Amino acid sequence: MRTRLASIVLVLGGVLAAQPAANEQAVINMARQIQREILTLPDYGVFDSLRFGIKGDTVILRGYASRPILKSSAENVTKKVEGVGKVDNQIQVLSLSPNDDQIRLRAYIAIYGHPSLSRFNPNRGTPMFMSRMQAMTGITNNPPFGNHPVHIIVNNGNVTLEGVLPASGDRTIAELQANSVPGAFAVTNNIEIEESAKFKKPKK
Repeated sequence: MRTRLASIVLVLGGVLAAQPAANEQAVINMARQIQREILTLPDYGVFDSLRFGIKGDTVILRGYASRPILKSSAENVTKKVEGVGKVDNQIQVLSLSPNDDQIRLRAYIAIYGHPSLSRFNPNRGTPMFMSRMQAMTGITNNPPFGNHPVHIIVNNGNVTLEGVLPASGDRTIAELQANSVPGAFAVTNNIEIEESAKFKKPKK
């Protein structure tokens, strides 16, 4: 579950450092609840990457959503968390172009179909092909189910990899596989390694 929790970044930064001790714990609890609510959204998947920050009682949502419904769903569940007074929704909805849809499919197959990375595929190696439904609607509208440690963000042909993997070798392979995808213009590798991705409380 550790890699799953790391797929949303908590941008608390100097917020905690500026809080009295009593309020600090309240902010941490609020952040954890927001994280849980977003991670359990049925609309949140392998082609999305969200993060958030907290300023007072305002939560700033950022990141990328492959489908418009995720942007509104994330805002709705965040509003219901105790302590949240306002939500500033800055989530960017990604292109639904057929080209980006094909790149998502190819990148998914390239990464999760690789022999060294297939163990991270929650679908045990499937689907490594488009189902009939995915062929009709596109993989963006019908993404693979399950907890994927590497999220594949495609924006106008550019690929960004987000998430957490156990070892640097896995990170390198994922990047190489993404770079091999036909039609992808550039690849940015933001994958973190488990030990370095642990949340550290800011120093006062």
